[in-house]
Amino acid sequence: MNQYDKISKFLSYVLRHQPDSIGIRLDNEGWTDIDVLLRQAAAHGTPFDRETLEKVVETNDKKRFTISSDGMYIRAAQGHSAGQVAIDYPPQTPPDILYHGTAIRFISDICELGLIAGSRHYVHLSAAEDTALAVGARHGKPVVLTIAAGEMHKTGYPFYLADNGVWLTPHVPIKYLSQKKPG
Repeated sequence: MNQYDKISKFLSYVLRHQPDSIGIRLDNEGWTDIDVLLRQAAAHGTPFDRETLEKVVETNDKKRFTISSDGMYIRAAQGHSAGQVAIDYPPQTPPDILYHGTAIRFISDICELGLIAGSRHYVHLSAAEDTALAVGARHGKPVVLTIAAGEMHKTGYPFYLADNGVWLTPHVPIKYLSQKKPG
């Protein structure tokens, strides 16, 4: 794993899940001061400079991080389990179809409960089937679920679009799910 990947994983951990692990605070939208982040990361054994941070943000293939327009703050785009973070994304109208990648071992639970956010605030969905497949493959033998997002939205379910293009919704009931057939 290269230096940028290590720093990206570190940032995901502290900006999405455990800011207290290095003594930083996130506001309710997930922002933290970059200078404080750099100082606290170094104090906790992960030193890097602003130039490296900007390179990680710029080159991250999943666009996991956002730097504020004034360049003073950073946040994870989505995926927070840190309780105090609830990014106020404006509601959006989703495409008719979205996708969710998962591992086949989770299908029985999904068929029982639908897609639930678990420890996160939202279920993460993709507009691209290949992206969903790649996400599912990270967890085991992948399967892609098709979500009738347009129909869900018409019946009142909210959808949000994160800074990095990931679609978010609190829950996907079973009736809006179908399993994508291989091939």
